[in-house]
Amino acid sequence: MDFNYIVIEGNIGAGKTTLSKMVAERYDARLILEQFADNPFLPKFYNDQERFAFPLEMSFLAERYNQLNKELSSLDLFQNKTISDYYFMKSLIFAQQTLSEDEYKLYRQIFHIVYSNLPKPDLFIYLHNSVPNLIKNIAKRGRDYEEKIKPEYLQTIEKGYFEFFKQNQNIKTLIIDCSNIDFVKNSDDFEKIIEQINKMQVSGTNRMILPTN
Repeated sequence: MDFNYIVIEGNIGAGKTTLSKMVAERYDARLILEQFADNPFLPKFYNDQERFAFPLEMSFLAERYNQLNKELSSLDLFQNKTISDYYFMKSLIFAQQTLSEDEYKLYRQIFHIVYSNLPKPDLFIYLHNSVPNLIKNIAKRGRDYEEKIKPEYLQTIEKGYFEFFKQNQNIKTLIIDCSNIDFVKNSDDFEKIIEQINKMQVSGTNRMILPTN
């Protein structure tokens, strides 16, 4: 694989962490996983979004930057393969959906100050899935604080990602529709994804969609 830094993103419950682990194992790559389980604001946010949105997004911004700055600066991106289950830009995508207009303006200023210091991925993989499937996946993993996630919230996050695609067409992006595939239980589905990743290395386009059929 010629890509040195791949980001695998998606909505809540899309399977990005699982696929990141599988791809990293396939390519013997270094794996970066988002550290969010200990965030004290996350359970509070799902109970009272309006009150805790800003401290949640600011804490995520600080945690993501510190982790990526440490992980990515400690390795040679030209000699090591790295797979991450999140892209720093997701901070802006989620914040735009959860913060008030004034809060978002302040947040965006802070975001762009730190964003310029981080390397950009060679390939951005986005896992798309239907909201009903996302709800099922969220229920399966049984995190108490995610029980109150509403379909409407997932829809706004999805909208934010696709707005990001429209505004950043210079980033090489592979969009995978996971509505009717299971790359965990079906090895053929996983191999199709690997095949598309390899094709993206020689593709002249920056945007490719892997359909479910």
